[in-house]
Amino acid sequence: MLKVRLRDFVETEIGYFAVNTYEHPKDRVFAFLRYLNLDAVDDDIITKYNLNRNDIRRQMNGNKYIKITDTTKTYNILKDYFPEYLFYDETKDIVLHAVPRECITNILSPNDRLKEILNEQNNEFEKKCKDLADELHAYGLNYKYMGVSGSTVIKLNNEGSDIDFVIYGMKNHKKARGVLKTIFNKKKDNIHPLSNDFWKKAYNKRIKDGTLSYDEFVWHEKRKYNRGVINNTMFDLLATRDWNEINSKYGDYSYKNLGFIKIECDIINDDYIFDNPAIYKINNVKIINLKEKYKLKLKPEDIKEIVSFTHTYAGQAFNGERVIARGKLEGVSSPYGDYKRIVVGTSREAFNEYIKLI
Repeated sequence: MLKVRLRDFVETEIGYFAVNTYEHPKDRVFAFLRYLNLDAVDDDIITKYNLNRNDIRRQMNGNKYIKITDTTKTYNILKDYFPEYLFYDETKDIVLHAVPRECITNILSPNDRLKEILNEQNNEFEKKCKDLADELHAYGLNYKYMGVSGSTVIKLNNEGSDIDFVIYGMKNHKKARGVLKTIFNKKKDNIHPLSNDFWKKAYNKRIKDGTLSYDEFVWHEKRKYNRGVINNTMFDLLATRDWNEINSKYGDYSYKNLGFIKIECDIINDDYIFDNPAIYKINNVKIINLKEKYKLKLKPEDIKEIVSFTHTYAGQAFNGERVIARGKLEGVSSPYGDYKRIVVGTSREAFNEYIKLI
């Protein structure tokens, strides 16, 4: 049985897929297509789907890959060319990217990739990855709880790449954010907060519909201490569960779509707010907006949590804070009882979905 978790990548003949959950069916791995092997598709695919030629990257083995981040375009490419990589997940009642296990040729681990970089840096970018790991280690974080994901783990990074730096274990991730805050306060030369230019780049990448203004976005982001710049390269500190924190299996939970909802609530548990999905336990819920056909059966106290599947709304609020949230209301069935939750980030772009402080 293949052992994979969030932030790993799986390689197939058609490209590289980013593993996006901890729970998988026996015959598949839930993972989102990130880099398409152009040798596996027609020559006109770039024009057909209006892809950006600047996102083409060449690997050492000679294959050309193109990075795809648009949710709709990626789904359509799989539907048209590789429908076997799409899977109807009856527990969520949606079609997801899912790699058949027999199609997986390699599993790429962020921790293994960092080990390679710590032993030998082949370029300036890898040197920055090592320097960041060394800084965190100097404050007491073990290298075994670190990794590098994204384009770096599959060796397709370029000069414009950011560093997707993985921290394993939620307590370790909290510690790493505390370290970063300490480093910022010391005003070191090589690691510092994002400049206005970097914040603008991050905002334009993340917010596509104006649900957060630029000022709102930056205010929420600055207090997370999960982003910074090392020698002019932006990095994220990404949380991934340690193996002993993964305690559920595929099929334990099922979900039913109940329409979109807007609420106010208090955050009462923030242990997993930087995970994917980010999980906020909530109470004192006030329903602001919901379609009439769902209102009669819904009690505010039935809504137990908000989850975010987009990085933008991870770590958005902490214990004791009151937020306003808009997303998809879901009914949840689990071995521990039934309840309701709100999902923010039903697509990567999270159009008209958000979490923000009141």
